[in-house]
Amino acid sequence: MSGPGWFDRQEGLRRLADDPFDVLVVGGGITGAGAALDAASRGLRTALIERDDFASGTSSKSSKLAHGGLRYLQQGEIRLVYEALHERQRLRHNAPHLVKLLPFLLPVLTGRGSVIPKKLSRALGLSMWMYDLTGGARIGKFHERLTPEEALAHMPTLPADKLAASYLYYDATVDDARLSLTVARTAAIEFGAVTVNGTALVGIDKDANGQVSGARVLADGHEISVRCQAIVNAAGVWSDEVRELDEGSDPDSIRPAKGIHITVPWDKIRNDIAVVVPVPKDKRAIFVVPWGNLTYIGTTDTDYEGPNEDPPVTREDVDYLLGAMKFTGIKDTDVVGTWAGLRPLVKSASSGRTADLSRRHKVARSASGVVSVTGGKLTTYREMAADAVDEVVAVLGHRVQGIARHSRTKNLRLRGAEGFDALASDADPVVAHLANRYGGEARTVLALADTDPTLREPLVAGLPYLRAEAVYAARHEMARSVDDVLSRRTRARLLARDASAAAADDVATLIAPVLGLSASEAAGQASAYRSAVAAERASADLPETALDAHLGA
Repeated sequence: MSGPGWFDRQEGLRRLADDPFDVLVVGGGITGAGAALDAASRGLRTALIERDDFASGTSSKSSKLAHGGLRYLQQGEIRLVYEALHERQRLRHNAPHLVKLLPFLLPVLTGRGSVIPKKLSRALGLSMWMYDLTGGARIGKFHERLTPEEALAHMPTLPADKLAASYLYYDATVDDARLSLTVARTAAIEFGAVTVNGTALVGIDKDANGQVSGARVLADGHEISVRCQAIVNAAGVWSDEVRELDEGSDPDSIRPAKGIHITVPWDKIRNDIAVVVPVPKDKRAIFVVPWGNLTYIGTTDTDYEGPNEDPPVTREDVDYLLGAMKFTGIKDTDVVGTWAGLRPLVKSASSGRTADLSRRHKVARSASGVVSVTGGKLTTYREMAADAVDEVVAVLGHRVQGIARHSRTKNLRLRGAEGFDALASDADPVVAHLANRYGGEARTVLALADTDPTLREPLVAGLPYLRAEAVYAARHEMARSVDDVLSRRTRARLLARDASAAAADDVATLIAPVLGLSASEAAGQASAYRSAVAAERASADLPETALDAHLGA
């Protein structure tokens, strides 16, 4: 079994070239990180490569919920909901610093153009009881029926003249990118896995029997030959590209579905809990979730046929969400952040809308021993990873000895879980903020901030992140760029697009000494980030928005 290791990219690249591995995981999203942790914790010699950055694809662009999904009950996916809610409970135990219980309001409105027609209220009540039976009992929280006045107290911008008795139930929120990163760091630091970003798979080597014997990867312009006996393909919407390297042709097995979210100042919505808003005439719902002094709204669910890299948020996407929330009066000038992600849904010959496709995952092994895991949900990543590694163990057979044949991650606490409770209850809001992002590891960020008082200052105006967090990201979290810091190590880009662009130069200055960037390289990163933000805003035909003006700063 591998021992403790380091989360260090240069050391990881050295080990990729020098060390033999039992399994190479391709893809640094939540499923790939989960597979690396599952494999390494069983005792397999494990490496993970990510072409761009950890969680840079779908795993940083979800609705940020650990939930069963009420609508899956309506689709008859009772087992999926049961499994997801079981995994939600495990997440709360294993990552309490990242997964937070949150009440959800399901409003019932009457009259024409209702958000939920009153005649469906009874059916919703049945769904609520089923949700309680599959998950509520585990957390000691059951749904409640609220009076119109109680519902309005949770979201005063709901149309009071149409509001009927509504429902309150419980789910959980999670910072998806930080969860992915934390799982990857746990695999590396606790179990010795090699985990590196900025490293792309370019070839798969096979022995005389056509079985996987190695892989070729490209990092920093140099090709590295990696010795491995099995490969896990956890590349999400890019998984067909990995299969093409293995099988010689594109299997065309993935149907990407685009989902977008928008962020607005909280005082435009004034919801103290999450709210589920079914969209009239569309048989689906959107989430309205508070996040500090902001609220995010989403998601859409539409077919997507463009490049998998950086799917755009279009004006049509934004108008869909603004239209669903028109009773609040929010406008495009209120939109301070946007993001778009692609769900890697498994194609089905009989499927119609992407919203109706199953979120179940699929694990398949090729003739050469490449194990592909596709589909699934953020909430069930651990189960997906366990199933994939079970298949790897079957591929390796007698070639590996002394390993655990079954998953050991059900109750495996992630980095930061220990020591979280003591820090989270601290009266200092800065300490509490850091605890809810880093858990017990917040002490390292605080120690860093103590070395320089300016590092306790805000990283982005109007947001709670500290300048110390950018330095910590570069030193300890394998952040390699301004974008890594502002898009994923913090979530500044999602929460305050233009304010984050204004901070790009400062972020570049903070991380340059850590990463060994020259002044021109740092300036180039900041400029590239601003250009990406401008393109994001332009694709949605949105005006530039000043967060401080919205928040009255």
